[in-house]
Amino acid sequence: MQLKAKLARSELTIGSWITLGHPAIAEIMASAGFDWLVLDMEHSVLELSEVQTIIQVLDGQRCPAIVRLTSNHPDQIKRVMDAGAAGIMVPMIKSAADAQAAVESVYYPPEGKRGVGLARAQGYGARFHEYRQWLKNNAVIIVMIEHVDAVYNIDSILSVPGIDAYIIGPYDLSGSMGRPGELDHPQVQDAIKQILDAGHRLRKPGGIHVIEPEPNVLQQRINAGFNFLGYSLDIRILDTLCRNHMQTIRSQL
Repeated sequence: MQLKAKLARSELTIGSWITLGHPAIAEIMASAGFDWLVLDMEHSVLELSEVQTIIQVLDGQRCPAIVRLTSNHPDQIKRVMDAGAAGIMVPMIKSAADAQAAVESVYYPPEGKRGVGLARAQGYGARFHEYRQWLKNNAVIIVMIEHVDAVYNIDSILSVPGIDAYIIGPYDLSGSMGRPGELDHPQVQDAIKQILDAGHRLRKPGGIHVIEPEPNVLQQRINAGFNFLGYSLDIRILDTLCRNHMQTIRSQL
């Protein structure tokens, strides 16, 4: 579960995305050996009660659960952290002030501004002081760099204390540049390179989400210098596996 320490050492970690709410899916994916799993509340129908159940499953598998938020809102951050999340992935970070707000929403005063309450993360009230120490040693905050404004401010964003890593959202990034979906356009590729270069310069691990389950593409991203990589997601892995197997089966009939 020492993801924060691995990120601090810029070790390569590979995770994936969960969008389906069945605990068995999370258990299967955690057992497969991913270094972390993202519970996607932004682009799925996962509810907070489902997220807590999945976090409990992943805790049992000793796989860090990172919750991808719908926005950089302190109320949602407080609730997912109270549910026991290992960390958060915050969308549309455009400035150092945005990044600082996310950090403050994770930590209690005096380090932050998070409201103090008792829930699963605090042992339902039995381990509050232990949880405060756990936060300092283990809480992970990932910023999503997915707007051209963030590229302009990338050095100041990644320099905010408490930010552990970044991940690029290439589709939103391309859209903010007026080229939605044109991921291979030279301007989009140049923006991605600027982000990667800043991460290396500031010794901040980062990566990009490889949507399709294609190991060769993942390896290309590793070779490019990314070390915090999302490898596909539950629905794409399931869909691709089923389609490929059925195509093979039918071709042999």
